[in-house]
Amino acid sequence: MAVAAGVVVFIAATAPNAAQLLKYFPGYKKGAKFKYQAQSTLGRLADAGLIIFVEKRGKRYARLTEEGQRMLILKARHPNKRKRWDRRWRIVMFDIAERRKSTRELLRRFMESYGFFRLQDSVWVYPYDCEDVIALAKAHFRIGADALYIIAEYIERDRHLREHFGLSQD
Repeated sequence: MAVAAGVVVFIAATAPNAAQLLKYFPGYKKGAKFKYQAQSTLGRLADAGLIIFVEKRGKRYARLTEEGQRMLILKARHPNKRKRWDRRWRIVMFDIAERRKSTRELLRRFMESYGFFRLQDSVWVYPYDCEDVIALAKAHFRIGADALYIIAEYIERDRHLREHFGLSQD
C-alpha cells in the first residue's frame, strides 16, 4: 500500500489531472476533500453552531447562523487582544470586484472597527489571533475566496505597526 501511495504521489506530481486516480483506491471517499474542513476553523465554527454549509450549483458555501451574527457583532465590539504578543502578524488581503463595491466598503469599516491597521487599500494587519472572526466575516460578507487570512512572522519595516499596537520594539 505504501509503495502504491508513493507511485500515486509521483504520478500526481508529474501528470496533469492524475489526482483523479485517487477515487480508484480503497478508502477514498467522494467527500474526502471536506475531511480537512471538519478540522479547520470553519469546521470548529460549524460545530459551535455559528455557521452552516449550504450547497449552491454544486459548490459549498459557509453562511452565518443567527448565533454567528451575534458572535460577529460581539467580537467586533470587543476584539480578542492577548496580553502577550506571539510575534506573529495576522494579515487579511482581499480583492473584491467593483460590482460589489458596497461589500468592500462594509468590510473595510469592519476591519477598522475591529482594530486592524490598514497597510494598503485591501491589506490589513493585526497582531493577535483573529482567525475565527475573519472566518465569520468572510461568511457574513460572502467573500470566501476573495479574501485571504495570512499569519506572518516578519514584515519588513514594521516599527510603525509595533508603535500603533503598542508592542515591544525588540
